Amino acid sequence: MKIPFRSSERASLGVEWELQLVDRRTGELSPGAIEILAELTPEGAAEPAKAKHELLQSTVEVITGICTTVAEAQADLAGTVAEVAAAADRRGLDLMCAGTHPFTDWQTQLISPKERYLQLVEKMQWLARRLQIFGVHVHVGVRAPEKAMPIVNALTQYVPHFLALSASSPFWGGCDTGLASARSKVFEAMPTAGLPHQLAQWADFEAYMETLISTGSIESVREVWWDIRPHPDFGTVELRICDGLPTLDEIGVVAALSQCLVEQFDTQLDRGYTLPTPPSWVLRENKWRAARYGLDADIVVDEKGTVRPVRQALLDLAEELEPTARRLDCADQLADVERVLAAGSSCQRQRAVAAAHGGDLRPVVAALVAEFRDGLGGAA
Repeated sequence: MKIPFRSSERASLGVEWELQLVDRRTGELSPGAIEILAELTPEGAAEPAKAKHELLQSTVEVITGICTTVAEAQADLAGTVAEVAAAADRRGLDLMCAGTHPFTDWQTQLISPKERYLQLVEKMQWLARRLQIFGVHVHVGVRAPEKAMPIVNALTQYVPHFLALSASSPFWGGCDTGLASARSKVFEAMPTAGLPHQLAQWADFEAYMETLISTGSIESVREVWWDIRPHPDFGTVELRICDGLPTLDEIGVVAALSQCLVEQFDTQLDRGYTLPTPPSWVLRENKWRAARYGLDADIVVDEKGTVRPVRQALLDLAEELEPTARRLDCADQLADVERVLAAGSSCQRQRAVAAAHGGDLRPVVAALVAEFRDGLGGAA
């Protein structure tokens, strides 16, 4: 089975941001996407170009066009968010983002009336209905299909870095899960989600997709929701590991890390290097540690079992990528790793708000709404 890979400009960038619609009075997730997107849809179009439906009617996904720099992607998102926010405001709704909603019961949520989502729920049942989760996806352009799988495999060693930095889902159904990222564990239950299979080359990916389609496991490549995957239609490698991020500042950090890492691996392939494929046991262990402990995790850094704090690993990675970031004009966003480490990840900030209010989670929603509006540190 041949899968065309529409090669992209090197290190081009696209970002997808899944936003929660919350009732201004109660803080609960509230349906509103159908009306908001209808209001923003140009005459004759099916939906807006840069705002989309997601599985739940309480979600609007905003997406960039094809960008060159992280700053361009941030500005693109900000423009669309302003339109969505204005339409939401007219309906008494606020916007926020985190990997989960702190207390809304997933059983109360309405599914978007799109055939794709209705089929997903029919097929996956409870696994799909409880997907009240929100993420950030970053696409980075790759010029040739033969580079895609080596880059995907090499990126997997950074799954704990991205997950710890973005962890924003400590609460589920009004309870503290004890995890930094409950979202990642909820999503892993889907049969084609989680860590990617280690496939050496594009032909291996094509053969695997053919098997899944021919056996009826999936209908198209779009139904493979790995934490990191090639996206043939866009000609990108897509990093899907991150929890929903509350601020554009944090979006900038993960976008800069993503763009720099892909660019670095692309350059190494051009120079004839063989990219690393980490052992699967290390990948599984490190993802669990990041999901459980977030920025307090110690991660495994070699096959001998050597561990080091993920905070230090993030600082070292930012330093290593700094020359690449200067070339890509995202050095400022990459340097914001230190701001996030100083402020704490969203899961840490949410727990601090809950503790300050005797465990009441309504102020957590208010803080997330304020952060979304004002930026990292703005709510404080």
